[in-house]
This record gives sequence, C-alpha cells and structure tokens, in this order.
Amino acid sequence: MKPQRVIVALLLIMTAMMLPPASSFAQEDLPAYWRDRGTGISISQFGTYVRKGELLLYPFYEYYHDNNLEYEPFDFGFRSIQEYRGRYRANEGIFFIGYGISDRIAVEFEIAAISVKFDKSKIDFSPVPARIEDSGLGDVEGQIRWRWNQEGADKPEYFSYFETVFPTGKKHSLIGTSDWEFKLGTGLIKGFKWGTLTIRSAVEYSAAEKTFGHGEYAFEYLKKMSKHFRFFAMLEGSEDEVALIPEIQWHLGSNVFVKANNGFGVTSKATDFAPEIGVMFSF
Repeated sequence: MKPQRVIVALLLIMTAMMLPPASSFAQEDLPAYWRDRGTGISISQFGTYVRKGELLLYPFYEYYHDNNLEYEPFDFGFRSIQEYRGRYRANEGIFFIGYGISDRIAVEFEIAAISVKFDKSKIDFSPVPARIEDSGLGDVEGQIRWRWNQEGADKPEYFSYFETVFPTGKKHSLIGTSDWEFKLGTGLIKGFKWGTLTIRSAVEYSAAEKTFGHGEYAFEYLKKMSKHFRFFAMLEGSEDEVALIPEIQWHLGSNVFVKANNGFGVTSKATDFAPEIGVMFSF
C-alpha cells in the first residue's frame, strides 16, 4: 500500500477511536505572554509545545511539488557537477512522537515512509535516467530539547535543541539519508498580547560531506484566535532556500487537534509548495 494511503487510513482510525467531545483549550488563568502557547516546551512541530509527563503522537501526511529542483548528475553517482533544474513530486507519511521528561527537557522521535518521482531537466544529456522513481523508508531522526528558563513578563524564554538524523538510505538515493547528520540549534520565545514570536537558528554537520554548515533559521508567529483555533505563520530558510508556511490548528477537544499547513517557496531553490495535514493526540 502506498505511504499516503497508509497515513490517511491511520488518521481516520485513530480519530474515530479517540475523538473526545469538543472542549476549550483556553487557559484563561495564565499570564498574557503564555495565553497563545501554554507552559510547555517548544518542540519541532510548528506551534506545538509539550508539558512535563505529556505524550504527543502525531501521524501526518505531506506532499512535495517542485518544478525546479536543483541537482547535479554527481548527486546520482555520475561525474558531472553541472547544475540543472528537475521536476520533483513526493508523498510522505510521517509518524511523530514527543514526550516531556521534565519542565525543562523534552525528547522526540520521527520516522517517515516516502514515495518519489523525479524527472531530470530536458537539457541534461548526462547518463542520469530521464525519470527516477523510488519508495521506502524516509528520514528517521530524533531530538532532545531543553529550555534554559521560563518566560517572564519582561524576559523571553531561551531554548536549545540537538538533532540526529540516522543513516537509513543508500548513497545517491532520493530517499532517506545516506550518513549521519547532526544539528545544534537555539532560539528564544516571547509572548505579547498580539501574539507570540519565536526566533531560532542552527548549525549542522554532515558526515557524508564531512562539513559544517549553516542550518535552518526561522521567524515564527503564533496567535490563539478563539477557544478552538490557533493561527501560526513562519518564514523558514536554509542558506538560499526560504519558504513561507502558514498553519491553522483546530482544537477538537482537550487532547486532540488538527494541524493543516502549506509551505510556499519564496526563493527559486525552495520547494514550490508542500501541504501537510495531520492529527495531534495528547496523553
């Protein structure tokens, strides 16, 4: 069965089994700077936070659509390093687990299954096949996240995270990661009456290339619009790939909410668009 069908079926089954009556997720007794997000630790899922002893499960589906993916024949095992632009389509089913160990430390794990179609450039006359299709295990990664302090009325919250991407794919493959990758990042969060801002940045190391580089950076905004809806928006980039990602979160109950977003490529090297939808469960 294709990965996208598996994830859709999983979403429907889990929603039917676990959906509670609708209730408010509002926390009116919190100070204004916590109203949008609560008291939890920031995790990698957009606009989402985990509290001490809380378990988060998030099955979701993401689609990638890019008509000008930058590549070199060298990426596929051939000698040429001439840059071309190809056509890329992918369907990915992902399962995310997050857990709050304490008020300061959280861990998370993510595993993906993916199917990919790639068409090389019409002006690429190298031995790269005209179309490449592949499917199987995608990225498998884990993070540990910690916050240095809790936000106050006049001071932001500072946090850091360390990420490991495990080698699960073959060299020169379109799916998975062929060697270890590590990322160390840090950021700050500050809540205001008009919304919550987060700024973060990271550095990364690729064992395959044996190099350090600039990791992702992001400017995030989160706002609780009503008792059941939150709006999130982010400008995220890595070197010359920049995307704008708006998201709506629909809280159906105290322990379940729907997340739906779309990534729009701001620069030509970023993916043209990448919609995502999933259901987050809290225990």
